[in-house]
Amino acid sequence: MKKISPSIPFRRKKKEPVSPSGRITTDTLAEHRERVLAGGRKFKYPVQYAKHKVVINAIVITIAALALLILVGWWQLYPAQNTSDFMYRVTKVLPLPVATVDGNPVRYSDYLMRYKSSIQYLVERDQIDLNSEDGKIQADYVKRRELEGAIADTYAASIAKERGISVTDTELETFLIQQRESSDGEVSESVYNAVILDYYGWSPEEYRHAMKSKLLRQKVAYDMDEKAREVSSRVQKALDGGEKSLNSVASSVNAGVGGGVVYSPAIWVPRDNQDNGLAAAAAKLKKGEVSGALQLVTGNGYYFVRLVDSNTAQVQYEFLRVPLTAFTEKLTELRENNRINEYIEVSGLEGEE
Repeated sequence: MKKISPSIPFRRKKKEPVSPSGRITTDTLAEHRERVLAGGRKFKYPVQYAKHKVVINAIVITIAALALLILVGWWQLYPAQNTSDFMYRVTKVLPLPVATVDGNPVRYSDYLMRYKSSIQYLVERDQIDLNSEDGKIQADYVKRRELEGAIADTYAASIAKERGISVTDTELETFLIQQRESSDGEVSESVYNAVILDYYGWSPEEYRHAMKSKLLRQKVAYDMDEKAREVSSRVQKALDGGEKSLNSVASSVNAGVGGGVVYSPAIWVPRDNQDNGLAAAAAKLKKGEVSGALQLVTGNGYYFVRLVDSNTAQVQYEFLRVPLTAFTEKLTELRENNRINEYIEVSGLEGEE
């Protein structure tokens, strides 16, 4: 055991005095807290910066995905003209336009509803192969016709709004009942709806919408055609004056107003003939009697019908028609003045509807 040399003096290590500034007092509490927080920030800030970057990246990816989705949807509807059930459902939710008429958007869903219905009829009932040359020609014709129809319905709706014209629920129900009763045999509403779905691919709601648009366009066409009302009044005056030959009436009225009245000679048809109500109207007349001006759901003119003969199964009638032209002429004028803009390329002549 070594002994401590007396030549090396033993020195006790002195404690370093505590700086008064290092003591935590009421006066230095805020300063001490700030030193502790500053030491922790070097671990906290990198995490914060990473979170901000994740959020920014998520926003950028979402915007890019949304832009891509919009671009694909636009391509499918407009350049590619996708007519699938999925795209039809999309256009029913989103009010996308297929055209505009006099500043009013024509809904893509209305066009697709009409187009898909006509195509289903061609395929299911007429057995048309859409991949054949004839099938492609017919499909192009249907596209043009149904686009024109959707444009006409939209324009009619805008005119109806201006003139306060509407189709009531009662009028619509009456028309639907007449349609069911005029079909082959008496059928229930459920059976009739099943037939409509099979023939045209329409649900009851779609069928009601289509028929309401048809009735509204008919009302507008009659309301805005003052010339046709005037000619119809001339025809009625000639008939009230004792003239019974519709052919003679048509000739005399045409000579006075510059043409327009169309005469159709007598024909035999079944009493329940599907001619928009002409046979039914003739069946209610006495032999040789002439009806007043009839407004048919076709919306193409005033009809005057004379019953020539009848039996238990058939009626023979002749008629003359005062055509409605104002609505069609207005659509033609709008197209010529570039007030109709179509957003899809459809072959065929415009204005065929």
